[in-house]
Amino acid sequence: MTAPDPVDNPASSAETPVEIIAPAPIAKLPAVVPPAPASRPKRRWPMRTVLLFALLAVALGGGYRWFHAGTSLPPGIASGNGRLEADEIDIDTKFAGRIATLFADEGDMVKAGQVVALMDTRDLEASLKKDQALVSQAEKALDEAKANLMQQQTQVKFTQQELDRTSALVPRGAATVETLDQQTQQRNAAVATENAATQRVAEAEHAVEAATHAVELDRVNIADNALVAPREGRIEYRVANVGEVLAAGGKVFTMLDTAYVYMDVYLPTAEAGRVRLGSDARIVVDAYPAHPIPAKVVFIASQAQFTPKTVETKDEREKLSFRIRVRIDPERLRDRAEIVRSGLPGVAYLRTDPAAAWPPGLQASAP
Repeated sequence: MTAPDPVDNPASSAETPVEIIAPAPIAKLPAVVPPAPASRPKRRWPMRTVLLFALLAVALGGGYRWFHAGTSLPPGIASGNGRLEADEIDIDTKFAGRIATLFADEGDMVKAGQVVALMDTRDLEASLKKDQALVSQAEKALDEAKANLMQQQTQVKFTQQELDRTSALVPRGAATVETLDQQTQQRNAAVATENAATQRVAEAEHAVEAATHAVELDRVNIADNALVAPREGRIEYRVANVGEVLAAGGKVFTMLDTAYVYMDVYLPTAEAGRVRLGSDARIVVDAYPAHPIPAKVVFIASQAQFTPKTVETKDEREKLSFRIRVRIDPERLRDRAEIVRSGLPGVAYLRTDPAAAWPPGLQASAP
């Protein structure tokens, strides 16, 4: 077998080095960042729409108030802000005692004379029974005194008859003067006893009268422990509860007199000076803006005062103003007591000139 020729096979030579050429490094390319999408412009038309509606609402509200007596009031009419108020009446106890029963609660409409609470009257009822027994005792004493008086009157009549007979017999000698004197003394004693009996009858009558008055007082006190509503109106607050012991004059309820509803307004001197008692007025509350309520001026303060912070007038707050009360006609409230609420804000319009005509938006109306 013939060996391969080293010339023909160079790799077979162990002495020949082989140079290995490494591949060239690949240059790192910069990362390609995709372009950010273009930001879409914010849509502002919804906010503009909201603002537009808000401005429209404000304009409509202002226009409505202007229409119903706004800033362009005709000459001879003044206005002021205020709140509806009703007279508050406290329903108190007359005597110290414990509340036994309540017949009303906050928000209830009550009639004049309606019983709203009862106090515990067991002690007064016991006193009533005692005084009634004293009346019976005094009446028996009176009957006894009258019977004694009748007996004494009979005795006086008898002694007077004997005296008359003896007086007729003495001139004829049929009776002695001594007998006449004795019978005269007996008649006088009987008259004195009769007078004493008459006085005892009068005393007994006074005793019966005093005992009767004591019974009447007990009944009045028991009746006064039934607390009643003095006027027709609404219970505003219940201050005490069943079982509570109150002192004399303790408050149980506070009610609103719905027949006396008014609004106090404050006007500057220039306007208040032209308002007269009894002048026509209109009240427009925010709850019923389309229904001006006829009213009358019933009070004008005699002295100016600082306008309260809760009341706004056309002039600056620190200016002195006069308080004027405008009251709603009670007859108009008779069938509307349930819708009257103390504290409702509104505006009162007053005639400063009797010849001024009410604008259409203040013509008399009621809800």
